[in-house]
Amino acid sequence: MNRRKHSIFLILFVSFIVMALEPSQILAKEKKESFKIPSHVLNISKDNTFPNSTEDEEVIEPSELTKELTDSLDIQIENPVLIKMLNETTLNPSPIAFGYRGMVYLGRWPLNYESLETTINWEYQQVNKNELNNTSGSEPQEINYIQQEQKEIKGALTNKISKPSDVKKMMLLTAKEKTELPLSYQTVIGKNTKKDNTYKVPSDKLAVLQSYAPAVNEKGQVTFGEVYVKLKGSDKSIAVKNVTKQGIGAWIPIQDHVSFSYKLK
Repeated sequence: MNRRKHSIFLILFVSFIVMALEPSQILAKEKKESFKIPSHVLNISKDNTFPNSTEDEEVIEPSELTKELTDSLDIQIENPVLIKMLNETTLNPSPIAFGYRGMVYLGRWPLNYESLETTINWEYQQVNKNELNNTSGSEPQEINYIQQEQKEIKGALTNKISKPSDVKKMMLLTAKEKTELPLSYQTVIGKNTKKDNTYKVPSDKLAVLQSYAPAVNEKGQVTFGEVYVKLKGSDKSIAVKNVTKQGIGAWIPIQDHVSFSYKLK
């Protein structure tokens, strides 16, 4: 009897663990699926007549000195521009500088970006339209995508913020990491770019093949603070004062991808 009770207890315990894990696993799967490229969106990187340059944002690693200066902070510094500046800073207070005190103001900086919502609009901006009129035809025909004019698609922040260039870099790095998509604030689709994908056009029908550039909509908040370097004798550290947060959003195009919408009239 005791062995039976023990078995029942084990089954209940394992079931509880599985039930506790399932919601997080489902959430992770749904999150991954939300960034999956649908079948009506095609990669044109090899077909694009305009060679887009890949916008690879450099991930700046903090130097040993920068780590030493920021380790004691309650606020995380992720701004690559600020980290690079701190890496290039040379501080060598004299070991015999007893009583020496100093504070150097480095300015007010965006320190980090926290992503709160990331979504994709697969029809962010219309870039092309191909039509085929087969209303008077007796046989089915085919239509395929051919870019009529060169189109430049630009992303941008959705509201004003201090040091927008730094903020855009942090948001781009975050969005790339979350979506694993080729993102860039600017992408171009060259004239006469084409794909081999074809669509059937029955007789007595007008076919319209519309093309769109997709983009990621990134929303979150930026933490700002006044950054100081504190020197006290041979000791050195970073201090952050007057910390504030500001909400921000951005549209970031998906480079070299086109979304298609096909309709018959």
